[in-house]
Amino acid sequence: MATLVHKANDGGKNSIGLSLQNGRNCPLILGIDPGTQVTGWGLIDGGRRLKMIGCGVIRTPRGAPLEKRLNVIYSEMRDLIKRYSPAAVAVEDTFVGKNPASALKLGQARGVILLAAERTGTHVESYSPRMVKSSTVGNGSASKKQVQFMVQRLLNLTEPPAPIDASDALAVAICHFHRSSHTGWLHVESRND
Repeated sequence: MATLVHKANDGGKNSIGLSLQNGRNCPLILGIDPGTQVTGWGLIDGGRRLKMIGCGVIRTPRGAPLEKRLNVIYSEMRDLIKRYSPAAVAVEDTFVGKNPASALKLGQARGVILLAAERTGTHVESYSPRMVKSSTVGNGSASKKQVQFMVQRLLNLTEPPAPIDASDALAVAICHFHRSSHTGWLHVESRND
């Protein structure tokens, strides 16, 4: 079940996932930090100033078979996307590291997240962990605590977003905001479902 950990004022979000700030539409960006046990999510408003709308985690049942956990992730992701209608879903790429078996499972979780976004007609972008860290902290080798600190600062939050998976997801959304604002994609209108 998706758990809302933090919630901020959504500024009058309308039905297509855009909030009105100073008379202009600002797309919502849903950042995702995939995991088979815990998947973090973070929603930001891409207005003139970055603003957190909400963040949380999707927790899957401990000890459940992988296919059951993937189904929970898929269902909860679809629900989040339908609830908030973001203009984009930004997903962190899989990091292989030292354990290929874990990377394969993480890749499967990432796959159902991509499928949920595709099935709802939502634009998807992927970013490497190094790119996310570089975009939020300025250092591609930053620690999770450094990322959490900078997410708190960039979003002007009174406390660090928690749990860490939600903070990482907000960092992915911030990365997409930074990358897309250079390409002009951010100002394209969202779909109208």
